[in-house]
Amino acid sequence: MKPFVYETMYILRADLSEEQTNQAIAKYQTLLEEQGAYDLEIQLRGKRRLAYEINKHRDGIYVQMNYQGPATQIAVLEKAMRIDEEVIRYMTIKQEIQKTAPESEEGSPE
Repeated sequence: MKPFVYETMYILRADLSEEQTNQAIAKYQTLLEEQGAYDLEIQLRGKRRLAYEINKHRDGIYVQMNYQGPATQIAVLEKAMRIDEEVIRYMTIKQEIQKTAPESEEGSPE
């Protein structure tokens, strides 16, 4: 089985205080760690204008999480985000880890 890196980008409501934003980030970080995620990196991208209005919101607080772990954690994370009123939108992508192998194939017969 090949290891994968997951990246989840989610947008929180812009009207949240800094404390509420940090609580939401900590909640999802803890959720992922409980599900077996590791190498967890979280980047708070800050408040930005949305490209288009989503549920009457024009601005949002962007958060990016990169992590590795079992694929089952994605369903748990996204279900929690779907029912959370603080999350406007979320998306998870999967990237395959590229093993850096030596590319010296000088001795191969042709």
